[in-house]
Amino acid sequence: MIYDATVDGHTVRAEVRAGSGEGRYTVRIDGRPLEVDVRAAGPHTMSVIACGHAHEIFLEALEGGYRVLLRGRVLDVGLVEAARGAVAARGTAGGPARVQAPMPGKLVRVLVRAGQDVGAGQGLVVMEAMKMENEIRAPRAGRVKEAPVQEGQAVETGALLVLLE
Repeated sequence: MIYDATVDGHTVRAEVRAGSGEGRYTVRIDGRPLEVDVRAAGPHTMSVIACGHAHEIFLEALEGGYRVLLRGRVLDVGLVEAARGAVAARGTAGGPARVQAPMPGKLVRVLVRAGQDVGAGQGLVVMEAMKMENEIRAPRAGRVKEAPVQEGQAVETGALLVLLE
């Protein structure tokens, strides 16, 4: 299958083909091959080995894609089946970026405040979920418009943690 995957406003062409064995795939990202091994590790958790590195990924299905928690970073991944031969669109997303809770949990630390400038990948909040602490990071550089949460607060999946402009 061929997909156009959009993450943080960038779209790439991803071609996924079954590999040799169950859970093994060859994925071409914009033509570059990548061998991956994928195994279910729980109801919303996948164990993925890619380029010799193991990753635990938390997934939430969304309309048109997935919300992914990977190494403390929340990514909304838009996924559409690509028309064969069409070129994937490229660009960057403008406007505010909503950083939302990837799963239910408790906020251990809030690392930013309204008006603060943050860099891409900078920690915004630390959330405890499933007996693990996860640092939720900025998907891109920007200024914190809102951080309507506080330490010790319980949040549900999708709760607004930080709004970047």
